[in-house]
Amino acid sequence: MFKQLKDNYANWVYVVGGFLLLEIFVFNPGLIFSLLVSIGMIYIAKKSLKGGAGKILFWIGLLLLIVSVLNMVTVKIILLSILAYYIFQLFQKKNTTDIIKPIIRDKETVTHTEEPILKKKEIFTNSFYNRNVTPDHVYEWNDINIQCGITNTTVDLSYTVLPEGETVIMIKNIVGDVKVYIPYDMEVSINHSILFGSYHIFGEAEENVWNQNVSIRTADFDQAETRVKIFTSFIAGNLEVKRI
Repeated sequence: MFKQLKDNYANWVYVVGGFLLLEIFVFNPGLIFSLLVSIGMIYIAKKSLKGGAGKILFWIGLLLLIVSVLNMVTVKIILLSILAYYIFQLFQKKNTTDIIKPIIRDKETVTHTEEPILKKKEIFTNSFYNRNVTPDHVYEWNDINIQCGITNTTVDLSYTVLPEGETVIMIKNIVGDVKVYIPYDMEVSINHSILFGSYHIFGEAEENVWNQNVSIRTADFDQAETRVKIFTSFIAGNLEVKRI
């Protein structure tokens, strides 16, 4: 059942993505220019400009990006469909009478079968506009899995102790830079997906990357008892992974 739900969800993602690409590249190619201009303005504002000029350029680029996306026919149809669905659910809920029946259990037969769980404090949380930086002192490690908007993130692994096995760092950005500092005795695997930007991974570097997926790992990664897997995905930004 869960597999079927997952497959249906994936199919919807493929269908919606196909319509978006069809509208951008076939029916309305002018959107490509406005999207690239707005993303470029945001990237330049975050990367190069400081102070008032950078903030003005950032907000102009963000406004242009939002307007461009909302002007897409496919996006309008999706938003109207979601609105219609919630209105339908609201009317359905009002017209349905819930019948609540109490469940009475004998005290002797009540057993606690729930599995105990441990909830750890996250290092970072999802944010649209923020700067994520690990502490500059010793801290407890927890795997990172965040989705951000316009955010710069710095992860320094020299101030923490990683558990044995595989450690995961997963960061998805719209626009922003990510820096990961790795101790010299640690094995690493990096999978980086980017639409536009640059990357500097150990001795491998490339500027002005366009729509690429980069996969790099150290030589003894598979044999290491403690290893780090890094997954990053940007629309625009810079990835830097280096030893310290």
